Amino acid sequence: MKWQLLWQNLRRAVDAERHCGYTDGGVIGGFSAFARSALAALRREAVNAPGPWGARLTLWEGQLQHYQRQPVAERRLLVEQISQNLAVLEMELSAHLPVAQPLATEQVLAAPGTALPGSRTSVTEPSETRQRSRAPSKTASPDAPSMAPERSFSRGGQGPGTEIQFLRGVGPQRATTLKKLGIATVRDLIFHLPHRYIDRSQLMSIAQIRYPGDVTVAGVIRAYQQWTPRRGLSVIKGQIDDGSGLLPIVLFNRKHLPAKYPPGTAVVVSGKAEFRYGKAELHVEEMENQAEAGLHTNRIVPVYPATEGLNQRFLRGLFEQVLDRYAPSLIDPLPPPVTAKLKLPGLVEAVRHLHFPESLEAAEAGRRKIAFNEIFLLSTAWRYVRRQKQGPLQGIRHQPTGEELARFWSLLPYELTGAQKRVIAEIEADMEAERPMHRLLQGDVGAGKTVVAASAVVKAVASGYQAALMAPTEVLADQHAINWQSLLANMAMPVAHLTGSIGRRRREEILRGLADGSIPVVVGTHALLQKEVAFRRLGLVIIDEQHRFGVRQRAILKGKSEAADLLVMTATPIPRTLAMTVYGDLDVSILDERPPGRRQVKTHHVGADAWPRIYRLIRREVAAGRQAYVVCPAIEDSEESDLAAVEERFATLSRDVFPDLEVGILHGRLKKDDKAAVMERFYRGQLHILVATTVIEVGVDVPAATVMVIEGAERFGLAQLHQLRGRVGRGDAQSYCILVADKLSEEGRQRMQAMEASDDGFRLAEEDLKLRGPGEFLGTRQSGIPAFKAADLVRDAELIESAKEWARRWSAHDPELQLPESRELAQRVRETFHGLDLF
Repeated sequence: MKWQLLWQNLRRAVDAERHCGYTDGGVIGGFSAFARSALAALRREAVNAPGPWGARLTLWEGQLQHYQRQPVAERRLLVEQISQNLAVLEMELSAHLPVAQPLATEQVLAAPGTALPGSRTSVTEPSETRQRSRAPSKTASPDAPSMAPERSFSRGGQGPGTEIQFLRGVGPQRATTLKKLGIATVRDLIFHLPHRYIDRSQLMSIAQIRYPGDVTVAGVIRAYQQWTPRRGLSVIKGQIDDGSGLLPIVLFNRKHLPAKYPPGTAVVVSGKAEFRYGKAELHVEEMENQAEAGLHTNRIVPVYPATEGLNQRFLRGLFEQVLDRYAPSLIDPLPPPVTAKLKLPGLVEAVRHLHFPESLEAAEAGRRKIAFNEIFLLSTAWRYVRRQKQGPLQGIRHQPTGEELARFWSLLPYELTGAQKRVIAEIEADMEAERPMHRLLQGDVGAGKTVVAASAVVKAVASGYQAALMAPTEVLADQHAINWQSLLANMAMPVAHLTGSIGRRRREEILRGLADGSIPVVVGTHALLQKEVAFRRLGLVIIDEQHRFGVRQRAILKGKSEAADLLVMTATPIPRTLAMTVYGDLDVSILDERPPGRRQVKTHHVGADAWPRIYRLIRREVAAGRQAYVVCPAIEDSEESDLAAVEERFATLSRDVFPDLEVGILHGRLKKDDKAAVMERFYRGQLHILVATTVIEVGVDVPAATVMVIEGAERFGLAQLHQLRGRVGRGDAQSYCILVADKLSEEGRQRMQAMEASDDGFRLAEEDLKLRGPGEFLGTRQSGIPAFKAADLVRDAELIESAKEWARRWSAHDPELQLPESRELAQRVRETFHGLDLF
């Protein structure tokens, strides 16, 4: 049955019910029963119509259940609402659904299964309509953009690339606010995904409310009462009547609502039902006129990431405005042969599922489709990048340097571990190959990355090339310079130290030495990225603590010699899933073996009342000739607060607790020379206790330090706690890590338990990823890789592996992305990674 026939029959039934005085006698068998059947059939016919019509039809269908028990006044109100909206519905459906030839009056009257005034036929739902599925029509794929009809677009462009400010109700000011959420175009808006949903799809009668929880009720506002108990708080109480009972409603600071929905207005209300003295009342979160319901209520409602000045109602209104107009123009970047073999919805269908889901299962299916696309796109891009890097560019073929490396290793006071030997062999093979090396070296704290990197430097310099190491902080760069100068002194390889705070004369000497080749090795910070830093023959670039640098920054340093080998290192163990996804352009080596003789650091979580015991432990260790760190917490990312905390603890320890011991202080506000002096005194044992901020998080190596006290440990992530713990346990003596934390959240309690249970960095990294998610774990914004909007690297592990495998297969089939089926994929790869200096 066509929608016009359903509409006309319903229209005639409404007129008949009005004529009968709203007695439910407009149709034999009952107007309400017929109208509910017709509305259900019409809803299924109009499933592809834009706007909230499906929800409104469902709403009226539900309200008609109580039609016979309602007072005549409410029946009249409901019938008139349906009557008024039927005219608007006809206009909407005419614009978006096929329009058949005008039907003759006889055809209308003879429609099977209907019983209009004067007919003695019993009312039944049309069988054709009853069997029709609610799913969208399969005759045309929603992801076939070439089949989408031409539509008129707003100013500023056509299609999803339209600037957001040209949407109705946005404008330049709100567009600026939307950009804070990363929304500059309609495409950005469409892929601004909900982070949760509220199920308001089930209408409940007031009489059915028995327990607290989320409730959606349809009824008529009866009265309001308003008062202001205190400044800044307005409370409005009212009542809603749905024919089965009266329900008190409460609104906080919503003064505009009584004027918008005065008593007598038929509304749909959603909120939290609470019970006071055994009686229910509804704390209102959303209220809509019944004639307009279906956007904020009476459906599964998405909740979006928002910002100040943009509320959920405004964002949902934007999605209602753009989805049907622009979503059909989206082109799925997945090649059609791949899409055909996946049990996932199409891109347009997935977007609809996400923003206007019919069920939570549909919303999850939409999220999985977007997540698959994200991983597939990133994996394909990394494969493409690797091919470009391994393509025509000729690398440096370093000479075999077995004698020099053997002499270097013989000077070490310890034997290399099996893992170190394996990784050095991997690096040697890369450096002797024709293509440039691109390798990530992962190693837990104390695993011996410095010696591995130094071995690569010896090989590069012995082959006649220069080597550069870039560290993220001056403290770490200073530590590397000291270590490397000590390691390489007997190899007659001078090491220069270049940072932003170095003197002008010394800086000029270093720049000349790098340019003429007389300085073979340089250690520095971001200062190495400056244009005036030039090398005569740069053959090896090493970047330490890779996750603290962006893709572009390492590309700048590498760009000082395109043929140079690249080794990036991190002491932050990265779970395999995350490493292969975010560092997909790098080969990965893992140091998973500790040097012999290293003891496990004993870790204990205590409360603030344990400070007297902590002081006794420190004094005992210092009496045995050892040293201690006391790390103060970061407070709201404020340098001033950090400084105050560390100075307060320093004053307490040096003046009140350990006046007889040498206590030092180290924080980011100290001048470079002062930092170096403090670290030198601590390294030489002239300071017994060092009170510091997290500037000592990585790279600081003091073998005599055996106590690490971390104050406010609940403010640190697992990875950072593990890094701080790694500053002790570098000698032969037993070491201790004391985590001082009170008032723990559930997540904080899990972190403390994980630290006490394990000192395996890779195991802790997996746990940290589960607790905090990939964005916070790695800082994906800092890494320069586009952040995932849908993919979850913890719960989507199976989906990720599937997407990577399909990306591998397609890349093998079309390595240069030149086939017609890869056109959109190639375009998206270029757009997504534009500006990252990868191509």
